Amino acid sequence: LLASTDDVENAAFRIEGETTYGIQFHPEVYHTQDGKQLLENFLIHIAGIQQQWTPDSFVEMTVKDIRETVGSEKVILGLSGGVDSTVAAVLLHKAIGDRLHCIFVNNGLLRKNEFESVLNQYEGMGLNVAGVDASEQFLDGLKGETDPEKKRKIIGNTFIDVFDATSKKIKGVSWLAQGTIYPDVIESISVNGPSATIKSHHNVGGLPDYMKLKLVEPLKMLFKDEVRRVGASIGIDPQLLGRHPFPGPGLGIRILGDITAEKVRMLQEVDAIFIAGLKSWELYDQVWQAGAMLLPVNSVGVMGDERTYEKCVALRAVQSTDGMTADWVDLPYAFLQKMSNEIINKVKGVNRVVYDISSKPPATIEWE
Repeated sequence: LLASTDDVENAAFRIEGETTYGIQFHPEVYHTQDGKQLLENFLIHIAGIQQQWTPDSFVEMTVKDIRETVGSEKVILGLSGGVDSTVAAVLLHKAIGDRLHCIFVNNGLLRKNEFESVLNQYEGMGLNVAGVDASEQFLDGLKGETDPEKKRKIIGNTFIDVFDATSKKIKGVSWLAQGTIYPDVIESISVNGPSATIKSHHNVGGLPDYMKLKLVEPLKMLFKDEVRRVGASIGIDPQLLGRHPFPGPGLGIRILGDITAEKVRMLQEVDAIFIAGLKSWELYDQVWQAGAMLLPVNSVGVMGDERTYEKCVALRAVQSTDGMTADWVDLPYAFLQKMSNEIINKVKGVNRVVYDISSKPPATIEWE
């Protein structure tokens, strides 16, 4: 026995006569006191591993591995507009050039005007990308569904259908690339015992099996901060690298309850006001992730001389390093007051705004 706490008798142990150690906590998460030092001591002083990782060395090694693994074959990749898939795309393009075929699907659940602006950005980067507007197909599939996990599955399955149909137009594809990162893998693993699947991730599982393609995931062992460092080392626009994380299922898991085109429009407007406000108040870069949730409740309000009974939205802003843990951000009251007034006055159908002050854990960053 190496360590114990008030709550856990066997917090850390070693098996005598072996080089096997076990721990009952998470040294890798940002909030664990001296967790990084513990890992460093184990890896360097006990396991004897050399410290050779840098963004440049990762790029060099990954490009070499991709070339050796993929050979002269073609690869397809679904772009999302986010940091992970963008960095994965640029790495793959660096390795195999135009044999990388990117597909950017509009699922109807993106931020306001995001499909057009991001597609133009990708084309400007020299990527071989096809844009597919399948928003009606996604919304039809989600009609009437309220269960969060089922919504994720519908969005994932519809994405597979659209992606597969588009990819069949590209002849001779053998590989599927994904921008999966390590937190996606961790949160999607389910093992026997107290640890369980937290939520299914859009990038993890399903697509490779369905399409019968070989899988390449160049970022699957990296955390978000490491992905950004790699992106900077290969010359990706800092503005794009600085974008907040955005969930694969998009606004589909920020609209609690059933999803309609009107609710999507409403939340897009709210989200656009909130994100623009963070930028104009120079708060955007102080926040790791921000967004708005449309709640499945109506509340009574008064606008002018009229009684209203309309939607409530929750604003969320968190600070994190790797997404495994997160703290809510103490945004200025004056800013929150301005956002509330602007949202209620400009977005038809919303009459109440609240601010989420929950940390992860126990809450997750997204509400669904």
